[in-house]
Amino acid sequence: MDGVKSTQEVLHTKDQNLRHLSQEEVKKLIHQSDEAKKYSYSPYSKFRVGAALLTLDNRVFTGCNVENASSNLGVCAERNAIAKAVSEGCKDFRAIAIAR
Repeated sequence: MDGVKSTQEVLHTKDQNLRHLSQEEVKKLIHQSDEAKKYSYSPYSKFRVGAALLTLDNRVFTGCNVENASSNLGVCAERNAIAKAVSEGCKDFRAIAIAR
């Protein structure tokens, strides 16, 4: 995970019977977000971003930023990951990691 900064300030959600993410789960999610940014299409800003979204049933959906010449038509990595998850029927999430 070269170039990935991890922080001890991980926000956890307490909801029903959800458990906290382990440090290993956090590291894995960060790594997946870092891998996702490799697919970024950012020819204008050259600013690659990746996201990894963890669902309640432990599925992971990744996304990257996609730029367009018309800047307001670009899509951020988080939005791509959420759209992929929702299109697969997932609407409840445990965590998201974003690598930039």
